[in-house]
Amino acid sequence: MKQIWTTEGRRVLLPSWILLAVAILAGAGIVAASHFYLDKEKRDSAGAARRVQEARARLEGARRERDSLHESADVFRTLVERGLLQTERRLDMVELVNQLRARHQLFALEYEIAPQRLLDLTGGRVFSSVDVLASRVRLRARALHEGDLFAFIAALSHTPQGFYPVDRCLMRRTDAPLDGRLKPYVEADCTLEWITLREKRSG
Repeated sequence: MKQIWTTEGRRVLLPSWILLAVAILAGAGIVAASHFYLDKEKRDSAGAARRVQEARARLEGARRERDSLHESADVFRTLVERGLLQTERRLDMVELVNQLRARHQLFALEYEIAPQRLLDLTGGRVFSSVDVLASRVRLRARALHEGDLFAFIAALSHTPQGFYPVDRCLMRRTDAPLDGRLKPYVEADCTLEWITLREKRSG
C-alpha cells in the first residue's frame, strides 16, 4: 500500500498548516471584532439618540417652566394690583361701600361682614404658597330704581381694589305708595364673598 503522508512530507507542510490555522483564527477574530464593533456602534447610537431625546425633553420642560414663571409673575402682579395679596382692611371696605352708595344714590344701605375663613375651593384644591381667604358680606339696600342697585352691585364686584364675587342677590319691589314723592321702590338682599390671599408661612 502506497503511503500518502510521509514523515518528511508532514514536516515540510507543518509551517503551511500553522499559517493556515493562524489565518483561520485571525479571520474568525476579525469577524468577531466586526460584530462586536457593530453592536457597540448600535448601542452607542441608541444611547446617543436617547440622550438627545432626554436633552430635548429637559429643554422643553425648561421652556414650559420659564413660560409658567412669566405667567405666574403676571398673575402675581395682577393680584397685587387688585389688592388680594394683603390683609383685610375693613375700614377701606366701609369707605368703599359708602362711596358707592353715594355715587349710585341709594336710599338706605345696611351691611354685615362675617369673620374671615378659609375658602373651600372646588375639588378640594389647595395652593402650596398661598391660602385663599373669604369673608361673607351681606348687603341690604333700597333704591328708587333697580338700575341703581344693579349699578351699585356691579361697581362693587368689579372694583379694581379687592375681589367681591356675588354669591346671590334677591331683588323685589317695595310697597311704597305711588304719591309722587321720592321713595325707595325697590330693595335688594345680596351676599358677596370678599376674597383675599395670604402667603403661607414656612415652618
